[in-house]
Amino acid sequence: MNNYVKNSLYSLKNLIKIPSVKSAPVKNAPFGEDIKNCLQSFLSLANGLGFETANYDNYIGEVVFGNGNDADGLAILAHLDVVPEGDVEKWSFPPYDLSFDGTYLYGRGVIDDKGAAIICLYALKKLKDEGFTPNRKIKLIVGCDEESGWACIDHYKKVATFPNEGFTPDGEFPVIYAEKGICHIKYDFTVGDNVEFIEGGSRVNMVCDKATVLLKNIENYREKLAVLGVKTNKNTVIFNGVSAHGSTPEKGDNAIKKALKFLVEIGEFSASTYSNLFENATGVNNLKDDTGFLTFSPNVITYKNNKAEISVDVRYPATKTLLEVEAELKKIGDFTLLHYQAPLYNDTNGKLVKTLLNVYNEKTGENAKPIAIGGGTYARAIKNGVAFGMMFDEDAHVPNEKQSLKNYELCFDIYYEAIKNLTK
Repeated sequence: MNNYVKNSLYSLKNLIKIPSVKSAPVKNAPFGEDIKNCLQSFLSLANGLGFETANYDNYIGEVVFGNGNDADGLAILAHLDVVPEGDVEKWSFPPYDLSFDGTYLYGRGVIDDKGAAIICLYALKKLKDEGFTPNRKIKLIVGCDEESGWACIDHYKKVATFPNEGFTPDGEFPVIYAEKGICHIKYDFTVGDNVEFIEGGSRVNMVCDKATVLLKNIENYREKLAVLGVKTNKNTVIFNGVSAHGSTPEKGDNAIKKALKFLVEIGEFSASTYSNLFENATGVNNLKDDTGFLTFSPNVITYKNNKAEISVDVRYPATKTLLEVEAELKKIGDFTLLHYQAPLYNDTNGKLVKTLLNVYNEKTGENAKPIAIGGGTYARAIKNGVAFGMMFDEDAHVPNEKQSLKNYELCFDIYYEAIKNLTK
């Protein structure tokens, strides 16, 4: 292990200790105190390593290496905010500490995306120490609202200049040339009179791992609950699942699905609505192109005025239009559009994709090809942007978020070489 990797792990440990989950804004902290502290800690570290930095009102910051025109520079976009830890009982290690079991590094943000931000910073440090002079300005931009609404990116566009080309180390290898469009939408559906309350999910982009239903009269359903093996606490029925990233709902086990299935069985929720939401009854999931099928994941449920408000994460094929997608979604019911990100589609034969792909293949010995994903990354913020690692076969947004030390070291080598090749 070289000293740059070793020192990066000490820095990553300090960064993971800050639980940078978005919270209510306060003065000079638009995403909460923890995220502000995390940004300031990262920029202070970069200053200590000898880099010029800028903090744009605690929305977003940057580390600058080299000179030149901003627009012609190279952007590396990472983020310091993280998703909530979820059910702590499902973690084998403390979520907000960097742990090592001899093979894997654990902690919220070790993959998504503090680990990547730290690795890229130390790759720049190594280049700087070696006397490397980039032929274009490098801007390592660290956002603070990637997991929620990208208000950090909106702010940066108002106060600074994005380079026209770059990558985000916040996806998968080898290199992601296309990303599906993203919609977060909300449906309202009526529930039965015996339902007093229902709640589940913490973020629309995370598969729900726990849902609770409060029934006015639970005694009528004791036998059904016993057969299902469902946990109860007085009049509250508890359904457990497994969280996953909203772009890959098949990797999770949705607790909302279990809760609504139970309500269907006791006559308190519409069977046809359940089929529309979870069994592709309208065929919405059949929409596809070379970037894959549309995914539809109901991840948050709340209760208001005898209605279940269900927020859904939708990832749609990159060559489809929003109007085409909305027409399919309306087959399920009227909805409110909560959030939208246009898809990303790049030329696989372009210089950026080919350079990054060559670096990856040289470092790994593979002959990999560019891929498309359902995830939404900061690459969409750049005119010519792609996602480039740092995940191999790991998962983000799950308990025991991890990466092997071997892959962590490999990522350092890959990013060091990629940055050098793109700026020499």
